[in-house]
Amino acid sequence: MSDTHLPKRARELPARLLAEVPRADVVFHAGDWVDTATLDLLENRCRRLVGVYGNNDGPELRARLPEVAYVELAGLRFAVVHETGPAQGREARCAARFPDTDVLVFGHSHIPWDTTAPTGLRLLNPGSPTDRRRQPHCTYMTATAADGRITDVTLHRLPPR
Repeated sequence: MSDTHLPKRARELPARLLAEVPRADVVFHAGDWVDTATLDLLENRCRRLVGVYGNNDGPELRARLPEVAYVELAGLRFAVVHETGPAQGREARCAARFPDTDVLVFGHSHIPWDTTAPTGLRLLNPGSPTDRRRQPHCTYMTATAADGRITDVTLHRLPPR
């Protein structure tokens, strides 16, 4: 997930997303939490949380989270960052910035994204579960990582609030 913007864009995370959190082996959050309560909530509900701060996150969140997070899971090297710049040229720019990464999870735009750079870097943006902006739905993403491969990448559309 990314760009939860609580409590500004919504009062709480959607119930459907919260129900999935404890079942996941790892939960990624690509920044713009806005409040520390959401970080506390996810730290308590997740088996493992990998998160970063975003441009709307203040000093308290920046003190607890990195700008970029790296983790190895199931034979894959993941990086998480909030902002990757404009859509045009994103794959090449991110492949150059994260050369030793297999999967990059990012946010900021609130626009779901799933592409692969020519280098093989997979770029995933789950959108936002609370602030759809110009998108038709609020969203989050799930995937399966096993044996050095990422499969079953699914963009989940949430019902209107």
